[in-house]
Amino acid sequence: MSAAAKILVVDDTPANIKLLRDLLAAKGYVVSTAPNGEEALAKVAAERPDLVLLDVMMPGISGYDVCRRIREDPATALLPVVMCTSLDPQQERVKGIEAGADDFLSKPVNQAELFARVKSLLRIKALHDQLAALNADLEKRVVAQVAEIERLARLKRFVSPRIGDLIVAGEVEDPLKTHRREITVVFTDLRGFTAFSETAEPEEAMEVLRQYHAAIGNIVLAHEGTIEHFAGDGVMILFNDPILVAEHELAAIRMALQMRDAVGALGQGWKKRGYDLGFGVGIANGYATLGAIGFEGRRDYGAIGPVTNLAARLCSEASAGQVLVSQRVYGKIEERVQAEHVGDLALKGLRKPVPSYNVLALRA
Repeated sequence: MSAAAKILVVDDTPANIKLLRDLLAAKGYVVSTAPNGEEALAKVAAERPDLVLLDVMMPGISGYDVCRRIREDPATALLPVVMCTSLDPQQERVKGIEAGADDFLSKPVNQAELFARVKSLLRIKALHDQLAALNADLEKRVVAQVAEIERLARLKRFVSPRIGDLIVAGEVEDPLKTHRREITVVFTDLRGFTAFSETAEPEEAMEVLRQYHAAIGNIVLAHEGTIEHFAGDGVMILFNDPILVAEHELAAIRMALQMRDAVGALGQGWKKRGYDLGFGVGIANGYATLGAIGFEGRRDYGAIGPVTNLAARLCSEASAGQVLVSQRVYGKIEERVQAEHVGDLALKGLRKPVPSYNVLALRA
């Protein structure tokens, strides 16, 4: 042990205490003493000795009872205890073992035997302490790692299973840390849903949303987009975060067109029930700040930046069946799609009109 070991000597005979204290102090140990069991237990709790030399026969609490009390406390369950007795060694050894003693010394104490037993037990105590420290450090690391896995696992509800597994496995950077990246943002919603929900029964509106979310959700996962949030019929989807996506603008277009077809098929069934609902999409590209949004106990993954607002405004402007994209998006995928210019749109919250395009289909 790096520091001098602390030994508590417990005996009701002053001469015995002085002898043991002087012998142990001469070997460099730090020695404290107690004349009875009550004071011994108090010093064990307050001073945390490394070893106890404990007399068997004492007034009040006997040495056996003191040893049992030491063993009952989880904090001192492994504290080395050496019982000293002048009684029949065979009989007292059995009682001592039952009480939890680690070793025994017969009185009068043999100095060589005393030092050998003390040294041996302190070595074992040092090994126990090292193991306890390693276990405590391991427990902290496990708790921290479990918390990190749980925190990242929550992200799996936003992303495809493959991306979620990559996040949990640590193969991509922590997406909850604030970072800046170029992304493509897709906003979708149902045309006419607000009017529909004002007259439809709540159960009918919820059934429509379930069908709608199931259809587009599977498509998002298939194209490895990231669902930033659901807000009723409005859905915001990100591409190029938390993992990089090659040609993320084109990936977003492919997904949106597939969504348009899927929701169109749903719309035929809705129309038979008298639900006049269409599907609109807005897509924009640009830089955003991404990371954890919320408060302790309720944090979500989100994106902040003008690009998200632009995508939302384009979606609001889109008619049923339209996939409106910004000039920046169109400039990157112009040769890969069939599109029509719909003019410079005056979008809410934006000072200048925005050149916009309706994507009709992918080029063969």
